[in-house]
This record gives sequence, C-alpha cells and structure tokens, in this order.
Amino acid sequence: MEQEGVIQFTAEHRSRDLAPRHEELAVELGAWRRIFVQTGLLGADSERYGGLGFGNLSGRLAPPSSARGKRSFLITGSQTGAYEALSLEHYALVHRYSICNNSVESEGRCMPSSESMTHGAFYDLTPALRFVFHVHAPAIWKHAAVLGIPISDAGIAYGTPRMATEVQRLYRSTALSEVRLMAMGGHIDGVIGFGRSASEAGLAILSALAIAYQKTS
Repeated sequence: MEQEGVIQFTAEHRSRDLAPRHEELAVELGAWRRIFVQTGLLGADSERYGGLGFGNLSGRLAPPSSARGKRSFLITGSQTGAYEALSLEHYALVHRYSICNNSVESEGRCMPSSESMTHGAFYDLTPALRFVFHVHAPAIWKHAAVLGIPISDAGIAYGTPRMATEVQRLYRSTALSEVRLMAMGGHIDGVIGFGRSASEAGLAILSALAIAYQKTS
C-alpha cells in the first residue's frame, strides 16, 4: 500500500515567511479545514494510514496568472494534518509547477503538500477554478461509481505527473466539470472537490457525503 504524505516531485523550496497579504486566504482555507477535521475527512488518526496526516486544501491567488504551470496557489503544508488549527507558517505558496519536469517551486516555512502537482493540474483546467480540496472520505470513495463520480485509473499514484494528466483526461472525457468531484482510484479513500469558490468546492464534497451515507444506512 502506498505511504501517505510522500513527496513524489522535485521540490525547489525556499524557506521564508510568507507575506501577510496571504493571511486572508489562509483563514478562508482554515475555516473549511476545520469542518473537514470535525467530520473526519482530514487530519491525523493513529488508526488510519499509520497515523500520518491526510488531506490538503489549496486556494488560488488573485489576480491569477493566465499561464498554465504558473497559476500560483496557497496550499497546506506537508504533514500538517495533526495540527488542530493552522497559521500562515503551516502553508506553502506554490509559484510554478511542471508536469513535464515533475517539479514544484514554492516558498514558506514548511514544504508544500505532496499533492501539490495534482492541485496545479486542476488549476490548469480553467482560469475560473479557484479552490481545490483533497479529503479522505471512505463513504464517497467506496460508492463513487454509484454516485456518478469520475474515478481516476487505479494504477496511477497520487502526486505524480501521471495523476496530473489523468485529471486532464477526466475533465475532457467525463462529467468532472459538472460534478466537481473526483475519486482517486489508486489512492484509498482519496476524493478531490474543486470549484470557483471555497463554498462550491466544499459543498460538492459534503453533498456527496450525505448521499453516500444514505447508501450505507
């Protein structure tokens, strides 16, 4: 079984304080993170995944760059799942990401999430997309096919260039743009919601969770 939280890309990271102007976006992400922690969709649990942290959230900076691979975003840091609440020092700012070179350029007091490459792939889909939330929701993951949620190839690992291109494939060939939710076939319990706003991304996940719970009741 794959290990949680392992960075798969070449990380070019500069350790330094993030600018205070990013605090507002961090607070918005933190509010949704709190909801996901309380519902068991994000965090760290000694009985799950070897006790390692799981789940990560990101928000794209505005005004956004129009160039793919340069759509900067703020993302929760690697292995911050155990923290009850995050401050700006627990986030990383990703400036560039390259699927071809399998590299991510970032800054901050912590390394960016191991899923940063996948987040970047979502932001490259359309300039309108502003938030990407990756959670671990067993109920959604197990019933993804029944719920009509696109599922990535089970042979593709998280955080890799192949996952990035898989996101693009699903967006072109499935109802991913309408559902705003994807199940990661090769990443146990992994689900990604996205949207033009944090509420749109978060509610895509929570709405699917409510329906999935009906399937298990």
